[in-house]
Amino acid sequence: MTHAPPPDFEKLGVFYLGRRWDPATSAVTAEPYLYDSKDLTTHAVCVGMTGSGKTGLCVSLLEEAAIDGIPAIAIDPKGDLGNLLLTFPDLAPGDFEPWIDPAEARRRGLDPAAYAAQVATLWREGLAAWGQDGARIARLRAAAGVAIYTPGSTAGLPLRLLRSFTPPPPELSSDREALAERIEGTVAGLLALLGIESDPLRPEPILLAKIVEHAWSAGRALDLPSLIREIQTPPFSTVGVFDLESFLPAARRRDLAMRCNHLLASPSLAAWLEGEPLDIGRLLHGTDGRPRIAIVSLAHLGDGERMFFVTTLLNEMLAWVRSQSGTSSLRALLYMDEIFGFFPPIAAPPSKKPMLTLLKQARASGLGVVLATQNPADLDYKGLANAGTWFLGRLQTERDKMRVVEGLEGAAASSGALFEGRRVERVLAGLPGRVFLAHNVHEDAPVLFHTRWAMSYLRGPLTRDQIQRLMADRRGADTAAGLSAGAEEEVAAASRAPRAAAGAGPPALEAAALGAGSRPHLPPEVEERFLAPARAAGDGGRLVYRPRLHARARLHYVKAPAAIDHWEERQMMAVLSGEGAVPEWRPVAAGVALALESATREPVGLNGRVDAASAPPPAGELAPVPPQHGAAAPVVFEPVPAEALRARSWAGWRRQLAAELYRDQRLVLFECAALRARSQPGESEGDFRARAAHVAHERRDRDVEVLRRRYAPRLAALQEKVRRAEERVRQEQSQLGRERLDTAISIGATLAGAIFGRKLASVGNVTRARSTLRGAGRASREKGDVERAGRGLEAARDELARLESDLLRDVAGIERGLDPGALRLERMELAPRKSDIVVESLTLVWSPWRVGLSGIAEPLFEADAAPAR
Repeated sequence: MTHAPPPDFEKLGVFYLGRRWDPATSAVTAEPYLYDSKDLTTHAVCVGMTGSGKTGLCVSLLEEAAIDGIPAIAIDPKGDLGNLLLTFPDLAPGDFEPWIDPAEARRRGLDPAAYAAQVATLWREGLAAWGQDGARIARLRAAAGVAIYTPGSTAGLPLRLLRSFTPPPPELSSDREALAERIEGTVAGLLALLGIESDPLRPEPILLAKIVEHAWSAGRALDLPSLIREIQTPPFSTVGVFDLESFLPAARRRDLAMRCNHLLASPSLAAWLEGEPLDIGRLLHGTDGRPRIAIVSLAHLGDGERMFFVTTLLNEMLAWVRSQSGTSSLRALLYMDEIFGFFPPIAAPPSKKPMLTLLKQARASGLGVVLATQNPADLDYKGLANAGTWFLGRLQTERDKMRVVEGLEGAAASSGALFEGRRVERVLAGLPGRVFLAHNVHEDAPVLFHTRWAMSYLRGPLTRDQIQRLMADRRGADTAAGLSAGAEEEVAAASRAPRAAAGAGPPALEAAALGAGSRPHLPPEVEERFLAPARAAGDGGRLVYRPRLHARARLHYVKAPAAIDHWEERQMMAVLSGEGAVPEWRPVAAGVALALESATREPVGLNGRVDAASAPPPAGELAPVPPQHGAAAPVVFEPVPAEALRARSWAGWRRQLAAELYRDQRLVLFECAALRARSQPGESEGDFRARAAHVAHERRDRDVEVLRRRYAPRLAALQEKVRRAEERVRQEQSQLGRERLDTAISIGATLAGAIFGRKLASVGNVTRARSTLRGAGRASREKGDVERAGRGLEAARDELARLESDLLRDVAGIERGLDPGALRLERMELAPRKSDIVVESLTLVWSPWRVGLSGIAEPLFEADAAPAR
């Protein structure tokens, strides 16, 4: 199939999805179908049976979003979307060969290399037929990264969901209704994973919700072990007006805790405890701010695990949406392929409520939701009345067509748009493959279009081994890139610690491992705290407390010309290395808040008495007394260097820390001159770049809209001028036709009279001859009028084309100046004002380490500072 080259479709803010389809000729036209990206903020639905081209259309949409710098999270239940990683700018056979289906090659009687050459040729010619080439593929790869996440598996990039249930951001916590929805969704997802029905009237969901609410109201994250403990011994004594035992007896609480413990102990679910945290910002943008397509593959999961993950992801996405500023531009996409079971019309699975809330609220924050399905009966059409665009492909049954028309009628009624149901039914009845009806409430009428050739190699679902191969290099790179400098040091410290303890480790630690070390007595002027472990020590070995220095300081950054006046708190930790050694201070890892707990805090049990085991301190809290660890792990203390027992040492360490803070602690800001924007304190370069890119999108969309409004009157006038000129040409051509017909008839009558008449030169013949000559003259004049009208039409069209060219030139100028990928950032570093540095506290902190029977040591709180180097 060959086509004429399409017009220029490389415009920011529009998606090239294909070309218009002419139903009269059943052929593709040369006019491209360009979809305005802003229209996706009102969401979209794609419906089509197997073979309709639905996957190709949705992949093309994600490709166009990536080229435009729009990040996306794509939920992939089947494993098809990993094909977005199979992009080959060179279009060489060797690029395709590792990914072809060998069985298909054998069926064709070809060896893999020959079949790969055929596929490469097919892809090169297919792209060329739609005005694309390898250069556009290279542009796609440069515009955005693509990563495959596999929750519950290490085939791709793992996602950590079960380690902790973190409190929502302040924007969500202050909204009681939104917070209640978040808690309900979190509990429902966990119960789905446990195989327990999430009935709001059952006591188990209510108890879990109250435990989560109690922790989050205190700003405390719950990990699964602490959740298990709090199920058995909740930090409250009543639920509603009933005491705890009446509401849910201890035996049933123990059963629920055991099911959670089975979940924690199950080898098949160990992968849910590892990997990157489920952070929407991290999924949408890399640490450098580059947009990403984060493909979340669920093909390897069971139904309960899928429901748990999708519900959790939707709740996190909802929290992210509520933390974003309002915008009319498209900020990000959430795409879900094959939504069967997650958004049904009658049942209410845990995923339905957050999905419905997203469809209602995400528009204001610029999140576009795109849902795809083969079967229209899978969708709640009342909920999808919020979808502004419907891409409708070939459907299987008449019932499916009726369901789609019903849904469109509801969407049109909610938006106030006109809808011609009968016409849509007729069109849907005759759609061939890869042809879709686009019903967009932002357009005047539905559009038929044929989908373009996808730039990604659509080879079908990827296997586990193929995902591993694609992610092998990225797994290490993405993990390292996703860690802060402090967090990288945590990993490095944890990896070095076992080697140090097993070999030439610190003598004190080795002594502790052998059994020495009771808790030392410290002078009263030395403030002492205990760092609560992030995880349990486990059976075997010993729990060793190592002395650390912890400091909290306030720094003041000032730059009057830039209107910067910022106070910042820094937390630092250092290893006490020995007599005369200068502490090597390191910032506490990003995201770890060490809270100094009040010395008067006394955990209260259910019976009203002090019961430390009933309310263990949260991980990361600096407690005045050691946490209760039970008898399974004997506790020993590493000796404190003698220098730490002298008052003058602490004064010297304060001075030394203040000097180091002045020398090393810089406030790093980034500026974008094109946008006149500056990063916020604490905002990373990647986060600022992502924010600047969205600001550029907003400004570009606004400036282009202003430009179009400015050109609109002149364009309308010229279009009217062209219309009148076309009408005049048609009138003149019609008059010329009539004159030519009259003249032809008159000439025929004159000749007939001259030949067959009785008199060669009768008066009638002479009159008709004169009339014929006059008619010929009028026809000649009409021909001249037609030519003049044609020249007028051509001039009007040229004038319109020049104005449209001017508009496109001005739009291109705006796009070049505000291309998110070309924004330049300037780095600014500020030193703190020396006279304002305040070391507010300097504390001796005991950090917990576990030393196994083999002598290998590992930190139980990974934010422990690295050993001095």
